[in-house]
Amino acid sequence: RAVEIYERMIRDGALILLGFAGAMVPAGMKKIIVEMIRRKMIHIIVSTGANMVHDLLEAFGGAHYKGARITDDRQLYKWQIDRIFDVFVPEEYFKGCFDDPMLSILDEIAQETGRENLSSADLLREIGSRIKDENSIVRNAFKYNVPIFVPAIQDSCIGLLFWEAAVRYNKKPPTIDVLKELNQFFSAVKDAGKLGAIILGGGVPKNYIFQVAFEFKKPYDYVIQITMDRPEPGGLSGATLEEAVSWGKVGEEAWKVQVVSDITICLPFIVAAVMERIGEG
Repeated sequence: RAVEIYERMIRDGALILLGFAGAMVPAGMKKIIVEMIRRKMIHIIVSTGANMVHDLLEAFGGAHYKGARITDDRQLYKWQIDRIFDVFVPEEYFKGCFDDPMLSILDEIAQETGRENLSSADLLREIGSRIKDENSIVRNAFKYNVPIFVPAIQDSCIGLLFWEAAVRYNKKPPTIDVLKELNQFFSAVKDAGKLGAIILGGGVPKNYIFQVAFEFKKPYDYVIQITMDRPEPGGLSGATLEEAVSWGKVGEEAWKVQVVSDITICLPFIVAAVMERIGEG
């Protein structure tokens, strides 16, 4: 069903938004997202800050390592190794492969833009224009003109870096303007003929994608959500797409499916099947 709906989104010429929650880059989803960008299978990304941080960490020479979910976390702390479920990241990478190169880039951006207010999409476009890693999500989004919005960017190492630049290093990083960002996002979406959304997880990216439909009374025509969360606790990540119909976020006759599955298992199969169907395999 998800493959059928995704294929229909593409063939019907819908504007397709990707909600990219959690920390999917350490889980190995980066290459799939990059292929979706390159093949024009998505047009706008709304992401957590974590995904962009881990993408940039790899772009600057860092790496993620297969670890174990059952381990001695106290020992990992002593070794300065951070754990993301069963993935390990040496703490030193956040210094040498994130903080240092990013501080340099933020200085460049501040000087070249005259420290004008930027949206998170502006910021990531500027960063994407400066990095060389052709396997990076941020780099490919820049090359293929796919804006990346990170509405809670302060809730990430990017946000921490802005604070450190201003407070610890007495620098003047660019200012992130949330109202400018919202206006850019609304302008990019509200006049589209048909709207499609692929929601990986939920959280802030899911709500940010849906709120434009609520604000402009323009419900989504196609929605796929992949999640392991349940609706009973009342959280958005598990909220059903039928519930979204009551808000006017998803159309009454929309093509929709909620796939209860591990994203890292089913997303590769869904994308590969759609690529084969549309002749992009």
